[in-house]
Amino acid sequence: MNLTHIGIAPSSAPITIPAGMRVHLINPSDMSFGTAVITPRWLYVLAAATPKAFGDAVICDETLEQLLPETIHAGDIVGIGIHTGNALRGYEVGNLAKALGATVIYGGIHATLYPEEALERGGASAVVKGDGDVAWGEVLTDCVRGSLNPVYDGGRIEADQFLAARWDLMPDASYMWASVQTVRGCAKHCSFCSVWRTDGQKPRQRASDGVIEEIVALRRKGFRFIALADDNFYPVTKTDLRLAEQQGNAERIATLTGIRNERFVLMERLSQLPKDMIFFTQITMEAAEDLEFLDAMKKANIKGALVGVEAVTAEGLKAVFKDFNYSGDGLVKQLKTFREHGVHVLGSFIFGLPTDKPDTFDATVALAKQADVTFAQFVMMTPFPGTVDFQKWEKAQSVDPQMVDGVPITRYWLIPSQKRPKMMTPHESMSSDEIRERTQAVWDQFYDWSAIWHRSRCVPNIKGRLAFVLISRLYRQMYAKTGISTDSARKANWIARAIAKPCRLLFQAKPMPELQVPA
Repeated sequence: MNLTHIGIAPSSAPITIPAGMRVHLINPSDMSFGTAVITPRWLYVLAAATPKAFGDAVICDETLEQLLPETIHAGDIVGIGIHTGNALRGYEVGNLAKALGATVIYGGIHATLYPEEALERGGASAVVKGDGDVAWGEVLTDCVRGSLNPVYDGGRIEADQFLAARWDLMPDASYMWASVQTVRGCAKHCSFCSVWRTDGQKPRQRASDGVIEEIVALRRKGFRFIALADDNFYPVTKTDLRLAEQQGNAERIATLTGIRNERFVLMERLSQLPKDMIFFTQITMEAAEDLEFLDAMKKANIKGALVGVEAVTAEGLKAVFKDFNYSGDGLVKQLKTFREHGVHVLGSFIFGLPTDKPDTFDATVALAKQADVTFAQFVMMTPFPGTVDFQKWEKAQSVDPQMVDGVPITRYWLIPSQKRPKMMTPHESMSSDEIRERTQAVWDQFYDWSAIWHRSRCVPNIKGRLAFVLISRLYRQMYAKTGISTDSARKANWIARAIAKPCRLLFQAKPMPELQVPA
């Protein structure tokens, strides 16, 4: 397919919006829980990027409830954001919208990597690659003018162009946590992650003013739990600074120091917000070596962080290009350092690495418990598009490609979930079923009732401990779906829905409409 790639150049020519035309923004999902944990930020950012002439976007988040087809009419414009995990459902929604007479436009990380796929399989009239903050308005304008291009390249915009989300369009009583982004990009190059390739290795960091204003707007609405939805909240490490100094690179030292200082400014301003506010973010293990940074996080009420542990052995870390992490006793010490400085860890572990052995699973759950990790997630190795791992796997598969119903396994997201292999890459010493079963057993061990109750000691009172137990069980129901059958998945979904609504009540707070932005 011949695709037209264009830059984004605003036009001053007036446009006329057809009467009755509406813009829809849809977050596709196969599973709906009635309540979601964290707001899908992109929906509300693109709502902010929708020019006023088009009116307010109609937002549908299928993690809450499935799309009602009757809400889409001929002549409407439907924007669908997809990642690899929800691409197939996204294409179903796109084809449905196209059949109803709407113009369908895709964006998101998967559409950025595979624009042709969305055009060929998803009923798309156009695809936006990269950031949509600026590009989305141009696409809508071209659509109305009848000059829509197949592909728009939104690129990587600078941080001063990041838009604050339209949280006023968010449905009430739907989400436990709100989300605010402070930085895009990650300087690391982990083999299993595509962020550094799609969002870049140069941190693009928002100034604290816009971040604080957005957080205050959310607290006014009653949100006191906020996820700082960053690729890496710790964009400059002490090692980065030391290497720049050894190289005598004054320009790089100034850049890195500026980024680091702005982090401290942001955290100081977060500390001035109402004391009942709690923040959660994503960070690399190296932050455990920066006690000044951890203490600033504690003061800012950043009480939790997803930390990519990935593997507990040196061999495993080397296999995923993450040998800047510690292993063994050193890893336990690092993880405990977070806790000692007031930051609870959601540890993320990967199973199915080439270096994994049957005893790796028990060793991992034992280490997670020994390190006093508050929450943990255990995922099976999956090669995601845009990663080094995927490139290697795709190249290996090109010799003798494995097929499922005529679909190459290297396009596994196009295979219905009930037929999709649970493990994509073969392992030298364990079968896929064994890895799946052992991974599920780790989930079961870490989240059994007694283990959860033991970890709930981190909460100071009995009410809080009971809430901790409920939230832990909800997390397990939502994310521990390692190869379970379709019927079991439906049951897990039903249980998650039952737990989710009372769980959301635990996160509610009284709105503070008079709250002012701190100086």
